[in-house]
Amino acid sequence: MRTVVIAEDEVDIRNLLTLYLEREYQVISFANGKEALAGIMEIMPDLVILDILLPGMNGFKICESLRKNHIQIPVIFLSAKREQSEKIKGLEIGADDYITKPFDPGELVARVKAHLRRSNQQIVSERKNTHIIKWGELHIDTVQYAVTVGGKPIHLSAKEIQLLILLASNPRRVFSTEQLYDLIWGEDHYGDLKTVSVHISTLRKKIEKSPSKPEYIITLRGFGYKFLP
Repeated sequence: MRTVVIAEDEVDIRNLLTLYLEREYQVISFANGKEALAGIMEIMPDLVILDILLPGMNGFKICESLRKNHIQIPVIFLSAKREQSEKIKGLEIGADDYITKPFDPGELVARVKAHLRRSNQQIVSERKNTHIIKWGELHIDTVQYAVTVGGKPIHLSAKEIQLLILLASNPRRVFSTEQLYDLIWGEDHYGDLKTVSVHISTLRKKIEKSPSKPEYIITLRGFGYKFLP
């Protein structure tokens, strides 16, 4: 299940957004800007919905901070500010969309789905365009599907190396089990989601110095997996 972060200090709006989005996504909400930024940096969700006028740190500064750290998570501003200049500012600092209050929850959900769809397409495209990935002793050739650790060749199955390339190409980004299954096995493929954790386990045994204490592929309980360079 993909994760959406909501940063909104109005309780009623936060609850309404959560009600609509939690039908399909894991939703984490914050009422404070500084807490929201810290949470986003830790969780690395799939999409962020930001109010502009937040206590602690406003939405513009949160978005600017994400982009300065080269974090390209889709950001949707949700604001009572209707001025064209505000919309332009939000898009110029790196937001992907700007929705004004009051809003239609159904339309917002549709926009969330559209941005997540484009984000997935970008992930797959970046994975295909990357040739050599190097993180410490781990070297991945994405053309020849060859992996070495400390110069030693490592034999991986097709799905294992596809998982590794996807995770290593998107360091620190959290992928849910469902998302990994969709991206690697395909949305139309029917099978057991446990196959993801099985492949992650065997992958760790092959590339980690200590599979029980992994340094590369980290589990975030309740969220999924991420690659730490």
